[in-house]
Parts: sequence; C-alpha cells; structure tokens
Amino acid sequence: MKQKVKEWLRRYLPAEVLSVVATLVCAAWAHWATGNRITTALAGTWGGNAAYFGYILLIDVLHARRTRQAHGKSYTGRTFLKNLRALFVEFGVAELADSFVIRPGLMYALPAMVGSLSGGILLAKLLADVTFYVPAIISYELSKKRLRKFE
Repeated sequence: MKQKVKEWLRRYLPAEVLSVVATLVCAAWAHWATGNRITTALAGTWGGNAAYFGYILLIDVLHARRTRQAHGKSYTGRTFLKNLRALFVEFGVAELADSFVIRPGLMYALPAMVGSLSGGILLAKLLADVTFYVPAIISYELSKKRLRKFE
C-alpha cells in the first residue's frame, strides 16, 4: 500500500500544487473583476481544473511518447486519443460531480461562512478534493491494466 500511496502522490501532488495556485488566482481575479460570488466560484473551479488536467495530460503524453519511442514507434494522433480516453475513464465520474456540483457549491458557500475569500476558497478546494480522489484513484487503478499500455 505504501508504494501505491507514493505512486498516487507522484501522479497527483504536482498537479494539485498548480491547481491550488490557479484556483486562488482565478477566484481572486473573478472576485476583483465582478464581485459576484457565483462567478468567483466558477472561475476558481475551472481555473484550477485547467491547471490540474493540463498538467496530468502533459505528463501522460510525455510518458506515452517516451514509451513508444523506446519501442521504435512514434507518438500519433491515435495515441493522443488513447491518452484522452484513459483520462476520461480515470476522472470522468469524479469530475462530473466535482466540477458541476460539489466544488462550485463549496466555493460559493464557504468564503461567506468563514469570512475570508482566500480561506474559504482554499477550504472548499480541500474538501472537494476528498470527494474527487476516491473515485478517481479507483478508476486510475482499474484503467492501468487496459488503457495505459503504449508499447
């Protein structure tokens, strides 16, 4: 189990760091620009998502490219679609609930509840991550055997 936790941390922690920064920056910018809590919640959610999934996709593409090159094959558009499919399987279920209900709802409510925009947004992100990672990690583990072979 210790090896699994290390693998998950290597995969998800750098993306989380980028996501936290993007979430806070996008939420702060939206709040400054509009003063609207709904816009702030959505900007924080989607800014964090863009950073998170952009990083994960980049890492997956680089890994698949290296693997294919090691086997004398090139990275093609078809390989890229396979990368996207694996990400959809890994995150699809978790992401639907997270991006459209849980995370924006928490980012809307918690800043007002705690009396701090950045504190509420950060707390909302951390709480939403718990509900996100359980199905995501299960899906990742199930997808490794079939969808992440790029030889």
